[in-house]
Amino acid sequence: MQQLNVTGLSGWISFLSQTDIPVLKQTSRDLDTLREDPHKLSARAVANVIAADPMMTVKLLRYLQQHKHRSQTSEVVQAEQALLMLGVEAFYDKIPAAPFVQDVMDGQMEALVQLLHVVHRGHRASEYALDWALRLNDLRFEEVRIASLLHDVAELFMWCFAPQDMLKIRAMQQQDKTLRSRAVQEQVFGFALSDLQKELVKEWGLPELLLTLMNDSNAKMTRVRNVELAVNLARHSANGWDDAALPDDYRDIGQLLRIPALDAMALVAPPDDGASCDLSKHH
Repeated sequence: MQQLNVTGLSGWISFLSQTDIPVLKQTSRDLDTLREDPHKLSARAVANVIAADPMMTVKLLRYLQQHKHRSQTSEVVQAEQALLMLGVEAFYDKIPAAPFVQDVMDGQMEALVQLLHVVHRGHRASEYALDWALRLNDLRFEEVRIASLLHDVAELFMWCFAPQDMLKIRAMQQQDKTLRSRAVQEQVFGFALSDLQKELVKEWGLPELLLTLMNDSNAKMTRVRNVELAVNLARHSANGWDDAALPDDYRDIGQLLRIPALDAMALVAPPDDGASCDLSKHH
């Protein structure tokens, strides 16, 4: 894949707004499998496949916003809700699971591996957030799950379409661990990925709720705090369960769920790895 000649925040918003969002090849396979078996095909089954792919989730929500009926007053955040409005057959016809991320990133194996790491991190974050939402009796738990899954979707877009720049950012941060992501992104792109994400959500008319839930500066709200902490835990634990930031995560999760930090650690960390972490010095 050639490095694209796109610059500036407005340039990227314009490019991404006109681009067909690529999806994971596995998503296409899974959707095809469902379509071939009428007994298994349902809005819920299709929604479960979409839920595993942040790119396909955004593709569906963007399509729905662009083809919104005047009569639709409430925001649709959940994939299953969207499919019930669209109809499953219409979904297959109008929102094909193509192109593939793997084809768009052809020849960029190192960047593809990093993109898949971000997808995996999104899965982990969405699982944590869903579990905690249920513990907090949040009846709209699915919204929290989706916001956690999509929290870093702008990063996925840039791995797809600016892989060399993203590898450069990664190399700079590995060289100097104290570098803030925002500062490096601004240095390389001229803007931070979180700013790109906010602008895309607005430009595409994605549900305002997503913008609220994905905006860490709203962290006084319990649901936003849930998303933020789930994303942090997924990010830090991806570095290994001995990551220095994890004790603070356990403390914060404990505060969210109103349980001791040790209980929070027992809840999320694998029994053999994180459990040996000494929390005493972090109180």
